[in-house]
Amino acid sequence: MPTDHDETPTVEHNGTRLAAARAARGWTQSRLAMETNFSLAAVKAYERGARSLDRAANILALARALKCHPTDITGAPYYVPGSDDGAVSAIKRELLRYNRPPRLTDRRADDVDLADLRARVAEANAWRQAAAMTRTGEVLPDLLLDTRIATHVLESDERREAYGLLCSAYEAAMQYLYKMGLVSDATLATERVLWAAERTEDPLRMLAARWYESGEYIGIGEHDEAADILDDGLAELSRPQRRGDPVAVSLAGAYHLKASLNSARAYDGVSAWAHWDRAEAAASELGSDRNDFELVFGPTNVAIWGVSLPVELGRGRDAVRRLERIVLPQDYSRERRAHFHIDAGRAHYLAGDHDSAWDAFEHAERLAPQHARMHPAVRENVRLMTAKYRRSGRRMEFARRVGVA
Repeated sequence: MPTDHDETPTVEHNGTRLAAARAARGWTQSRLAMETNFSLAAVKAYERGARSLDRAANILALARALKCHPTDITGAPYYVPGSDDGAVSAIKRELLRYNRPPRLTDRRADDVDLADLRARVAEANAWRQAAAMTRTGEVLPDLLLDTRIATHVLESDERREAYGLLCSAYEAAMQYLYKMGLVSDATLATERVLWAAERTEDPLRMLAARWYESGEYIGIGEHDEAADILDDGLAELSRPQRRGDPVAVSLAGAYHLKASLNSARAYDGVSAWAHWDRAEAAASELGSDRNDFELVFGPTNVAIWGVSLPVELGRGRDAVRRLERIVLPQDYSRERRAHFHIDAGRAHYLAGDHDSAWDAFEHAERLAPQHARMHPAVRENVRLMTAKYRRSGRRMEFARRVGVA
């Protein structure tokens, strides 16, 4: 019969951080198991690092019980060689100055050019979707400043357009910070997205911003709050005047995918697949991939989420069966392709095929090096595979790049 004593791991990982958070609450392993409905054996295996603690639903359940942030368990952000702290600092400074009037010379005011800003915002989003994180970090600080200047210099319709461009630039900053593992800073950027979107007076732009807001609540396990935001948005998008508008259809499909994720992380598989089915119907109505508000929605993304969902639900073999039927377009967003291969690796790991898991994670790294190396699930699964199988050669080198060997 299992005894109720702490088993102290010696290498830091999600389990050691879980043990530290539990100890800070003064709980035994039995108490944590009781509060979360996990078995005592599972809690002990997590804390020893013998069992992968990579599913967001499980991390969120543990964090809620312990009243800590999920990053207290995942350990994000991580330091990875090649990270540009200067770009991060410059972006954070501009996020703090979001509503401050800029110090302008007449020449600086005269230099405001909406056409140039449109091109630069499109470029920043293109770099981000190409998973070119270094280049994204290089262009964002000046872009955020120049677009903020435009919102103070221009008037009427041009000012509203400038706020739309600023909103999109803040979205790129949010995604950049999130991929760098800077979750709290990404949350600040999301707040700026909402602030700028309201000033566009564009209902669809504001709904796109609320889509990102719902993700913040999903990220901390506040599933009811996220569901309220998503339900309100879907109700607005289902109004008769929106029917037939491809932008509204695309946005509704993206909302259903986000709702499916929220349900999966709340352990509600039935609702998760019901929302995925509605997203698939929206993608079929569109007939092709779109990129309204940089959300990259369409048949391809729905297929990718069809793999992500069973991974979120811990059903590796189901995910593997689905991913084997998917062929991604070569010109599809590298960011989304990398995420697909991360989920493929997680699926193979769950299904017990560790060789294929290694291959998928390495493929993701080739597409998006920083994102793959900083992804908590990649780190957790690679750590376990390295510890259990003592791989050598290129796989051990990959584990070192990820920071777990």
